[in-house]
Amino acid sequence: MNIMHNIKLTIQYDGTDYAGWQVQPGETTVQGVLEELISRIAPDRTALTAAGRTDSGVHAIEQVASFGTSSLHSPSTIQRSLNAGLPGSIRIIDAAYCDKTFHSRYDAVSKSYKYFIFIGDIASPFVSRYAWRLNYKLGLKGMRLAASHLTGKMDFSSFRASGCGAKSTVREVISIDIKRVRSTGFMSFKIKGPFIEFTVEANAFLRHMVRNIVGTLVEVGRGRLGPEDMKTIIANGDRSQAGPTAPARGLFLYKVHY
Repeated sequence: MNIMHNIKLTIQYDGTDYAGWQVQPGETTVQGVLEELISRIAPDRTALTAAGRTDSGVHAIEQVASFGTSSLHSPSTIQRSLNAGLPGSIRIIDAAYCDKTFHSRYDAVSKSYKYFIFIGDIASPFVSRYAWRLNYKLGLKGMRLAASHLTGKMDFSSFRASGCGAKSTVREVISIDIKRVRSTGFMSFKIKGPFIEFTVEANAFLRHMVRNIVGTLVEVGRGRLGPEDMKTIIANGDRSQAGPTAPARGLFLYKVHY
């Protein structure tokens, strides 16, 4: 195939109704929906490669993917055509030419995820779709101290889900930020209430790594684990010693850094 152009797409999606990013037999996935439409516009296209695979129910504010094609359609034409055929839960927010050597996954320096927890009595109906609702208070001081033990390059076996196919469990977490926010939202309105917002940036992630970190930090916040217990959990590399996996609905792929 004579590939003339490499097209970079920046994609947003609500992952609620999808079995994750990656194509899976018999399942509706974000990649599957996109590739079907791309094949109509550019029949000679190469496979659509993303910066990272999001799991079932996980959302994306900025997913990056690319494909090669000899089609003469401009990126803006491809963007309009895709958006015209896509369901409302997926949108191409940008399309552009990129270097033929560009690889959306391997060229990424790091990725950032955000996770939202709602702690309050009266929740907006949107909370159940985009946040983990808890009915107890969390101590942020202890959570932040525990999170400080997770930054740096180390073995994250304790936070890897079963079925993870990564050859190495060593990752470098660049930063973890935990803060209280009084509202979150999108478009022109705010969802008010007490939220806790986690932001995790790393060079790469293991399967369910962010959700398992959040679940463990919640155990610290509840007082079931101490901040210093995080050192032991990391050192032992035993998933059973860490906290539960936080629900997918509160997780967003926030930004891919190149």
